[in-house]
Amino acid sequence: MAATTHTVTNQVPPLVGHDVFATDRVLSEAVERHVEPGVLPVALEELGELGRAAGSAQAQEWGAQANAHPPVLRTHDRYGRRVDEVEFHPAWHRLLGHAVSAGLTDAWGRPAGHVRRAAGFLVWTQAEAGHGCPLSMTHAAVPALRTDPELAAEWEPLLTSHTYVEGLRNPREKAGVLFGMGMTEKQGGSDVRSNTPRAEPLSGGGAYLLTGHKWFCSAPMSDGFLVLAQAPGGLSCFLVPRVLPDGTRNVFLIQRLKDKLGNRSNASAEVEFDGTWARLVGEEGRGVRTIIEMVAATRLDCVVGSAALMRQAVAQAVHHSTYRSVFGGPLIDKPLMRNVLADLALESEAATVLAMRLAAAYDADTEAERAFLRLALPAAKFWVTKRCTAVVGEALECLGGNGYVEESGLPRLLREAPLNSIWEGSGNVQALDVLRALQREPQALDAFLREVGKARGADHRLDAATKGLLTELADLDGVEGRARRLAERFALVLQGALLVRWAPPEVADAFCASRLGGDWGAAFGTLPHSLDLASVVARARPAAA
Repeated sequence: MAATTHTVTNQVPPLVGHDVFATDRVLSEAVERHVEPGVLPVALEELGELGRAAGSAQAQEWGAQANAHPPVLRTHDRYGRRVDEVEFHPAWHRLLGHAVSAGLTDAWGRPAGHVRRAAGFLVWTQAEAGHGCPLSMTHAAVPALRTDPELAAEWEPLLTSHTYVEGLRNPREKAGVLFGMGMTEKQGGSDVRSNTPRAEPLSGGGAYLLTGHKWFCSAPMSDGFLVLAQAPGGLSCFLVPRVLPDGTRNVFLIQRLKDKLGNRSNASAEVEFDGTWARLVGEEGRGVRTIIEMVAATRLDCVVGSAALMRQAVAQAVHHSTYRSVFGGPLIDKPLMRNVLADLALESEAATVLAMRLAAAYDADTEAERAFLRLALPAAKFWVTKRCTAVVGEALECLGGNGYVEESGLPRLLREAPLNSIWEGSGNVQALDVLRALQREPQALDAFLREVGKARGADHRLDAATKGLLTELADLDGVEGRARRLAERFALVLQGALLVRWAPPEVADAFCASRLGGDWGAAFGTLPHSLDLASVVARARPAAA
């Protein structure tokens, strides 16, 4: 029998055994809003299955194991031959295999495919975010390959397959493949036009030999990669397979795996090309244009991934506060904690609603929606990914010392949180892309204003914020130095407009009062006390008490 000094009381049960999708009212409402009725029953069934799996004890254990046993690089076999393979814990393969089987690399050809995939990505990566990179890269490679119909016909069925096949072998012998991407170099970073690898054409057929390096290569265990290199005609995009059509290994020298702050279960590598066989994708000299749609798709996943981290963090904070008793009552009923939780819930809901609206724009695929994405996507990537770290950090604090220990799972979320703000173009790059869209494509601003205009007159604070944004745009003096300010305002006005249209009145009121109306402090938990904060918090609860 345990001593009385070891009696455990007032501890919170683990958040396990629940449906991550069905108990996320914001996400489930977004799916019902954006998926056409004929497809909706199938979408809800598949997302429900995924949600129950994500909330299971098994999936949570897989995530913990994958992080406790990060990938290991094996450059040579026992005989000294180069193999350049990355070995993962079985739990990581189970997570990735479940994701692929759920269609998280299959969006481009299914009805409402992008909304269904984004919702699934948001649900499943709450179990563990580290395997999201190969899912994202594989999904996003499709539009780049479609610039070459022959390549698309060969690779797209494998990229969108629902079958996960572990290990490197001839792609023709596999039922499904994964793709990675390599653009970042030591000397260039975001300045991809300074890339130095050389691409020397072979005789006919679009084949080249690559020589050079990539300082950051995503998902190095993949079957193929899209990379940029300098061809005779300028910077070009190439497909680099790991295994050649004759079954031999391509030259793909993995020098080391990155030792990262977070994202520990995922492998990121430095690689070298030395006479590496590659196939041209698109036209010579138009590499950035060819790969840009892949970049855009991965940027959307950065928004969705950040929304997933926020949702998981807020769910944990609300769950903890529901069961934890302090000063004679549940923590969730204390006015100050309720303010903090409501503030966090607002940020999470705004991120989810915006992410799903962007996914719906991909499904619509009209010129108006494409114009909308050119401005809304970089603004969302800039703002939502930056808010993620602040939200997760505050949610961790809601658990106090319980949240600071690894067993709570919150430290892993906090280490993961800055990632999406850095990958696929950090904050300055996104802000400058907002300016580029404004300067080069007037239709992008028109599409954005039409979207925001659908909420005109519904909230005076939103109307004032929209007017203020237009006033900012009328003054172009020092506009580059104000790019972050503009990107932030675009994102907040758009989030406000979407919430006014689709969220409950208490949520829209609280968002507009704080984020747009200025009745807010510099820290979470500073919402106006007169708002209906209890309803905002109740909406964010992940499961019934």
